[in-house]
Amino acid sequence: MPEPMYKRVAEDLRGRIESGDIAPGSKLPSEVELMDEYGEKFRTASERASISRNTVRDAIRLLATRGLVVTRHGKGTFVVRQIDPFVSTLSGSPEVGRETVRYMSEVDRYASEVEARGRKPDVTVPRVEVQRASGRVASHLRLAEGTMVISRYQERSIDETPWSMQTTFYPMEWVHQGADRLLIAENITDGIIKYVADVLHVKQVGLHDLITARVANSHEVAFFDLPEDGQVAVFEVSRVGFDENGRPLRLTVTVYPADRNYLAYDDGQVPANVAAQDVSASGASDKSRGSGARSRERSLSLRMLTRQAA
Repeated sequence: MPEPMYKRVAEDLRGRIESGDIAPGSKLPSEVELMDEYGEKFRTASERASISRNTVRDAIRLLATRGLVVTRHGKGTFVVRQIDPFVSTLSGSPEVGRETVRYMSEVDRYASEVEARGRKPDVTVPRVEVQRASGRVASHLRLAEGTMVISRYQERSIDETPWSMQTTFYPMEWVHQGADRLLIAENITDGIIKYVADVLHVKQVGLHDLITARVANSHEVAFFDLPEDGQVAVFEVSRVGFDENGRPLRLTVTVYPADRNYLAYDDGQVPANVAAQDVSASGASDKSRGSGARSRERSLSLRMLTRQAA
């Protein structure tokens, strides 16, 4: 029985994508152009092959299920960029110790972790706003609805690819008490936690993370260049820092797209290269399952890699 024409078209396109003939991120020809191209390419000695619009659509749909292309409404179909994933260790770097980690800024922790893997981090200048606390911000910080807070928003990239976005909320009362640098749109070199400890004698002694997975909103879709159909989820880490009396000091919300991020927690004495091994082992597992399984797993599930001391 002859192979269905849509599978022949899909297989030819797959070969061109995997060979690099059609480059990652590039746009596929239109449906009409593909109909014409493959009608000629698969012609017999006597006539052109009959390639319908539905044949092309079925071929593209098959490629999409294999994680090779993504269709963006009103824009066309594009070859998926293969992204080298990164493992973020939410529990902090074992090499610097837990006491030091408490005082490191989120920016410093991110940059040092990325650079340690031989990759290039980049963080935007913070966008600073004064807002009224509501919903989860008020709840996490235990503030009355409408209480003024400061938000500091930054976008983070690795190797010039958007990787995560982060917003931290601080009580506005800290500014009134002397921590006025919180209102300046610049990175505080020693980290905000240390700055606040020095100025206000407020010491962060603990962290609590809440991790959720959800569909990306329109801003996140645009920044991370995600498919608009929601097939790539994001996971969101809401981190609350506490002082010695159990009072919440700040709320940091970080959004990670699931197609390029793994999250890890370390406990006890863990070798420094475990994160690299996580990526390597995951990549080997992906190859054994094929590109389709790899794409679905990365985009539809939250991957938590936990490494604990024996």
